[in-house]
Amino acid sequence: MKSLYHSRRNLNFLFLLLIMTMTVACGEQSVRTVEIRGIYGHPKPLWDKEIKLPDLGINAAFVHGGSIDSALMDQARADGIDIYSEFATLNGKGYVEDHPEAWAINEKGERVEAATWFMGVCPTEPGFREYRFDQLRQLLRRYDVKGIWMDYVHWHAQFEDPEPILPETCFCDHCLNQFSTESSIDIVGSTTADKANWILHNHDAEWRDWRCHVIRDWAIAFRTIIQEEKPGTLLGIYHCPWNDEEFDGARRRILGLDYDLLRDVVDVFSPMVYHATMGRGPEWVEENIVWFCDRVNIKPGTTPKVWPIVQAYNNPGKVSAEEFEKVMRGGLAGASSGVMMFTTRSVAEEDEKVAVVKKLYLEILSQQQP
Repeated sequence: MKSLYHSRRNLNFLFLLLIMTMTVACGEQSVRTVEIRGIYGHPKPLWDKEIKLPDLGINAAFVHGGSIDSALMDQARADGIDIYSEFATLNGKGYVEDHPEAWAINEKGERVEAATWFMGVCPTEPGFREYRFDQLRQLLRRYDVKGIWMDYVHWHAQFEDPEPILPETCFCDHCLNQFSTESSIDIVGSTTADKANWILHNHDAEWRDWRCHVIRDWAIAFRTIIQEEKPGTLLGIYHCPWNDEEFDGARRRILGLDYDLLRDVVDVFSPMVYHATMGRGPEWVEENIVWFCDRVNIKPGTTPKVWPIVQAYNNPGKVSAEEFEKVMRGGLAGASSGVMMFTTRSVAEEDEKVAVVKKLYLEILSQQQP
């Protein structure tokens, strides 16, 4: 009887161990489920080399809205590729020159200068807002894109450099009046510079909070338009990947990006983890994505999702094929369920990088097949 008891106990233990192993395995599989095997940029550089996207395991292309046309949509549909539109939200280049009322104003009361190649805009200027909203409506009515990815979603600055440019903006009349009204604060000062100085010294916290809500309001406006025009279309955001402390909290303090305010508005976060451009090592990509998923409490199979964009582009210096593979895999760390690279052309120009994409994406496909 004693040996029978021990045999049964051993069988029960083995059965429990089997269940635990299966549970862990299922959990690992859910974490590793990859929905998006993407590219960023028009597929033409690959098509010109007579490369079929499905042969590389690609299932999604993120393309600038101005480059989307019927020919692209037809070819993508034939290949079974989903098209997502990158939408240059707060990039004012080409607009502020003809509409000076939308030019961002710094704390000295002066028009801001371009931050290296980026020219921002005042996010509250009514004319610019309607201009962008109309562009979004036209895009959604014309093409059946799978998602809209908001790009340049921050106040005027430049974060894609090792030494970022972080000006104080925007102190135009639109912003000052809106801040005063929505925060119930009577601003003191006779000149723009006086008012800016008074705000920064007396109501800095309220100013930073308000600026973050302005960015959130842009995302809400986009979601509203999507629901009106093409319900079910995803809303994503390309964004600065800094943590809460970097550059004295500049992601929130200067750029106006508050992850907690955005997580309930967007469907997908796409951290722009451009390691070489930002002066980081390739290992930083995985570290950042793990941190971000934990920080924003991203859970596999739920919304919001995380689909990072990593660097293939050779600037500064050269991103080797080995380095490229490392950042691609790093982009799939944590609870990430997709990845893409900047840019399609940068991959197409080097056979070694094409091979990396094919190796990784087909590996993912083989792991996820039942």
